[in-house]
Amino acid sequence: MTDGKPCCHVARNMGHKDSAPQVFTAQKSSVNFDTALIPGGKAVGGTAHPKIADDGEGPLRSSRVRPFRMAMTTVTNAQFQAFAAATGYVTEAEGFGWSFVFWSDVAKQSAGVRRVPGLDWWRAVEGADWRNSHGPKTDPSVWRSDHPVSQVSWADARAYASWVGGRLPTEAEWEHAARGGLGDVKYPWGDSDPDDVGNFRCNIWQGHFPQTNTAADGYRHTAPAQSFEPNGFGLYNMVGNVWEWTGDRFTIKSLKTSVKARLAGMKDYRLSKGGSFLCHQSYCFRYRIAARSGNSPDSATPHQGFRMVWDV
Repeated sequence: MTDGKPCCHVARNMGHKDSAPQVFTAQKSSVNFDTALIPGGKAVGGTAHPKIADDGEGPLRSSRVRPFRMAMTTVTNAQFQAFAAATGYVTEAEGFGWSFVFWSDVAKQSAGVRRVPGLDWWRAVEGADWRNSHGPKTDPSVWRSDHPVSQVSWADARAYASWVGGRLPTEAEWEHAARGGLGDVKYPWGDSDPDDVGNFRCNIWQGHFPQTNTAADGYRHTAPAQSFEPNGFGLYNMVGNVWEWTGDRFTIKSLKTSVKARLAGMKDYRLSKGGSFLCHQSYCFRYRIAARSGNSPDSATPHQGFRMVWDV
């Protein structure tokens, strides 16, 4: 990895065994989605200008994808709440009884808070879940119905997809959709880099990670799922805000010994795309379209969400 800096992810990795998703009867009419038709054909993937080569960002490649529909936003708290209310679904974080919370966001007076060895900016907090993303005493203003649902694992995302009759996108589909027809660009809007002082095109970290977040873009945590300018296909927040689970495993084609050693500890990890509000160019520069990250499928954090696609 560039400069030896890890991703802003943290992994639960508690020996999750891959299995068939929990299946629900599709209830397409119970949740309203605004969707965009993503055209099929030649899809650009990767990049000719990788920033973190050991993540497998390059080379630039092409594939063919079929047309599909994609939700214009990530799944929101309100949409996931409808699912939980209708099915009684219990997320993996709820089942484990704890989840990860960024160190400065741990709810005051929270009990059962543990440090995460090797990742000083994360805490394992009892009672943290999708309803209480920072712990059981989370400030009510943090949970808003139109913000992305977070603290959801890969299995949770697939269960929800089953209920709405959709699925998670492949990496090729996700990148094709994120580019909005622009080709090999860094971001959904082009190549202009967001910064800390005025070019606020997406919800990322401003300041000095992980100590100081100025929230200059207006958001210390998540932004509404439909915020900032959409890309050429009408999709919101394809980078920044929350990482998005895909349907693919996290793999890297590399002959480097260091990369192979890293992957050996990431067996069955799943691929996430898009970066989050905890990303900054000085540290986790992974809010670019070609950027990639993997996490154990049972992991959940306040900056991990997902987006639905449907076959045409």
